[in-house]
Amino acid sequence: QVQLVESGGGLAQPGGSLRLSCAASGFTFSSYAMSWARQAPGKGLEWVSGIYSDGSNTYYADSVKGRFTISRDNAKNTLYLQMNSLKAEDTALYYCVKDKRGIVTREYDYWGQGTQVTVSS
Repeated sequence: QVQLVESGGGLAQPGGSLRLSCAASGFTFSSYAMSWARQAPGKGLEWVSGIYSDGSNTYYADSVKGRFTISRDNAKNTLYLQMNSLKAEDTALYYCVKDKRGIVTREYDYWGQGTQVTVSS
């Protein structure tokens, strides 16, 4: 069965960095686009970033553009999110999400359990 397991969350100071990872299994990882989404306390779900199945195209929400970098290693079936210049408003539960196609359509069929990111001094 499809499994998406996030890791790498934790506490960071404003201006600091964290790197999230998502280990995927149960499907052909290299055939599907992947995304990161987040949900802050008391707020709705926000799409953060997406990447094509072959890594050729990446997309970012305006709120993270220039600070976050999405990448993937298809040989390791792993998705990454490098988060730099973290702000308090980045505090959220971050989810790894599988797209239904090889391009980023934001039509998802599987989600991970999430990893908590807290940005605070």
